[in-house]
Amino acid sequence: MHDADPPALAAEKAALRRLALQRRALIAAPDAGDALASCLMATPPPPGTLVGGFWPMGEEVDLRPAMHALHQAGCHLALPVTPRRGLPLSFHRWMPGEALVPGRFGTSVPAKPGEPVRPDWLLVPLLAFDRRGFRLGYGGGYYDRTLAAWPEAHAVGVAFSGQEVPAVPVGPHDRPLAAIATEAGFILLER
Repeated sequence: MHDADPPALAAEKAALRRLALQRRALIAAPDAGDALASCLMATPPPPGTLVGGFWPMGEEVDLRPAMHALHQAGCHLALPVTPRRGLPLSFHRWMPGEALVPGRFGTSVPAKPGEPVRPDWLLVPLLAFDRRGFRLGYGGGYYDRTLAAWPEAHAVGVAFSGQEVPAVPVGPHDRPLAAIATEAGFILLER
């Protein structure tokens, strides 16, 4: 929950978050990561782009095939480290094969994080998304703060196609995405 969300909006988001978690558990497919990688690589960032990804946890769509494909296409990669509450994420360079260690909230982070970097592209996890480009996250606000701090970053939501909803409840601190990548296709959103 965002600290700034009014109580009614916070309750609406919490209800959709519970439903989205249940729904995702039913649609999770182990081979979706390869299909997602193919869809993402149909409209890839240019070689040399620094892409901030994430290591999947739980029933999130598996982003690892896409990260490997991006690396093979000449992109540089970074993974987030979750700071204390109220701060944006900190991204650190990582390459396939480099060691990871457990991070906060069940995440995996680079074992030897160097200096923080600012990705050109951000691959953003979510629980639900709509065609306006809004996403429902886990409620900590880390990605919303990161997107607000880096408005120039090309933010792409990453999810199963079945995570789409008619409308995500939106508050003053929610930031829209530029696109959504799923196993079923790449949705470029109008801005």
